[in-house]
Amino acid sequence: MTETPLDPRLHAFRRDLADARLRGLVDANHFADGEELVVRDAVVDMRTQPMPQAGLGTQLLHGDRVRMFQADEGWAWVQARRDGYVGYVAQRALAKPSDLANGTHRIAVARTFLYEEPDFKRPPADCLSMGSLISVADIVENRNIAYARLTDGRYCPAGHVRRANDHGADYVTAAETLLHTPYLWGGTSAFGIDCSGLVQLAMLMAGRAVPRDSDMQETELGDPIDPANGLRRGDLVFWAGHVGIMRDGKTLLHANAHAMAVSNEPLGEAIDRIARLYGQPTGYRRP
Repeated sequence: MTETPLDPRLHAFRRDLADARLRGLVDANHFADGEELVVRDAVVDMRTQPMPQAGLGTQLLHGDRVRMFQADEGWAWVQARRDGYVGYVAQRALAKPSDLANGTHRIAVARTFLYEEPDFKRPPADCLSMGSLISVADIVENRNIAYARLTDGRYCPAGHVRRANDHGADYVTAAETLLHTPYLWGGTSAFGIDCSGLVQLAMLMAGRAVPRDSDMQETELGDPIDPANGLRRGDLVFWAGHVGIMRDGKTLLHANAHAMAVSNEPLGEAIDRIARLYGQPTGYRRP
C-alpha cells in the first residue's frame, strides 16, 4: 500500500535539511532539533520561500512560538507551534523566549494600541491584533482608565485583554468583531485576514486550536451535516479553497475577495455568485 506523502505545509523537510522528528520518514542530508523562539513583532509574514517577493503562506501573531531549524541571510525557516505551519519569516521578528515572558493574556478586541506610558494621549508605540499573546505584570490606573502593564514595560487598555485561558463561549462572536477587516490572502490578523484565517482566529478566541487552511479545516473540524436539515449559527460552509461561517440559519460571514473584506452575505446569494467561478459547496460541517 502506498503511504500518504507528508504535507510540506505541516512538516519541515527539504532535501538538505529536515526536522529531526521526521528522521526515518523523509530523506535529507541533515536533521535538526530546532530552537524554540517567540514572535516579537505585532504580525510577521510567513513566506513560501526566503525572499520578500515570495507568496504569503500565513502569518504569525505577537507571542506565537515557533521552532527554528535554520537561519540564513536574515531569513528563519520555522514551524509554528500553534498550527504546525512551516515557512520562512524574517529572523529579526523572532526573540528568545527568555526575552519575552510566558504569555498570560490575549488581546480580546480586534486591535489595540500599546503605549510607553499609561496615557492614551501619548503617541502609541505599537498596535496588536486580536489573539496576540502578551504578558501582564499588573494593572495600573491613570485618569480613571485602567491599563495593563506588560512585562516589557509597555501599556495597553486593560479592558482590551483577557487571561489566555479565559475563552469566549461563542466563536462566531469573535468573528463578528472582525466584520469589515480587509481581505488579505494568507492573512490571519485583524489588520488583514483570509477566509480560513478568520475561522482559525475566531476559534482561537474560543479556546480551540484548528488547522490553518480551508482544506484542512474541512477534513478535521466538527462533523458533516446535511443542509437540508437546516443550518444554524456557527456551522461552516466549504467550497474548493473557501470557507464561511453561518451567522444564523441564512446569513454567511466570510472573508472574501469579492468584497475584499470580511462581510455578511445571504447564503443563497453567495452560493449562486461563487458557483459561476468555483462550483457548488463541497461540504457543510458543524464544529
